[in-house]
Amino acid sequence: MMPNETQPRAACLIGWPAAHSRSPLIHHHWLRSMDIPGGYSIESIPPEGVAEFVMNLSKHGYIGANVTIPHKERVLKLTAPDRRARAVGAANTLWYDHGTLRATNTDVEGFIDNLDHSAPEWDHADDALVLGAGGSSRAVVFGLLERGIKHVYVANRSIERAQDLARLFGERVIPLAWEAAASRLPQVSLLVNTTSLGMKGQPELAIDLGLLPSEAVVADLVYVPLETQLLAAARARGLRTADGLGMLLYQAVRGFELWFGQRPEVTPELRAEVEADLTVT
Repeated sequence: MMPNETQPRAACLIGWPAAHSRSPLIHHHWLRSMDIPGGYSIESIPPEGVAEFVMNLSKHGYIGANVTIPHKERVLKLTAPDRRARAVGAANTLWYDHGTLRATNTDVEGFIDNLDHSAPEWDHADDALVLGAGGSSRAVVFGLLERGIKHVYVANRSIERAQDLARLFGERVIPLAWEAAASRLPQVSLLVNTTSLGMKGQPELAIDLGLLPSEAVVADLVYVPLETQLLAAARARGLRTADGLGMLLYQAVRGFELWFGQRPEVTPELRAEVEADLTVT
C-alpha cells in the first residue's frame, strides 16, 4: 500500500545512528528551490527493527528512503535490488515501483558524476589506484570498471579484503599489499582514497604524491575536513582533485528524482549551504 497520494510526499534516511546526516539539508534545499511540497526525515532504527520498518515503509508514510550504516547490506534481502546494488553488496536508496520496493546504490554514480564535474575527461586514464577495500571501495571499483578503466589496483592493510574485490569483480582488479601502493603511483592517472585516513580525528594518509604523473587526478571520499591533507598536497602540485562533499551531493540526485519526480541540480548554492553546516558542527 502506497502513502496517500493527496498528501505531500515524504522520504527518510534509515540509520543507526543517523542524527548527524546532511541528507535532510540537501533534500530540503531541493524541495524549496523546486517548489515541491514534500519532506525528508531521519529515522534512527536499530538493527533489530529495520526489517519491520523497511518492509512496511509505505505504512510509515514514506515513498522511499536512503539507507546508511549499519543497514546497507541488510536491506538487500528486504527489497528487490538492481544489478548495481547486488554487485556492490549494499543499497543506499529505496523506492516503490508499481508496489515493489526496489533498491540501488547511488554511491557509484555519486562518485563518477563528481569526477566528471571536478575533472572532465579523467576517464582517459588506463590505470587507477584505490586505497581501501571496504563498502565505499566496492562502489568506487564498480564505477571505474563500468566506465572502462583497464586496471584498478586496490591496496588495503588486509590484503585478503583486496583479494575479495578481485574475486568479485574479475581480473581487471589487482590486489596490493598496503606497502606496495607507492610503487604503483608512477603508472596510475587516478588515485582514490576510500579509507577514513585524513578524516577529522583520524591519522593522516601518508603517501608521496610527487610520484604521480603530472596529469593525474586525486579523489578523496572524506569530506570532514572539506580539504584533507591529501587534497591540499595534490592541489599544491597542480593536480586536479575531486572531494568527498561533491560525491555526497551527487549521490543524492537520483534518489530525489525517484521520489519526487524531478531531477535536481548540484549547484554552488547547495554546496555553500552544506559547507556552512559542516563548518559549524
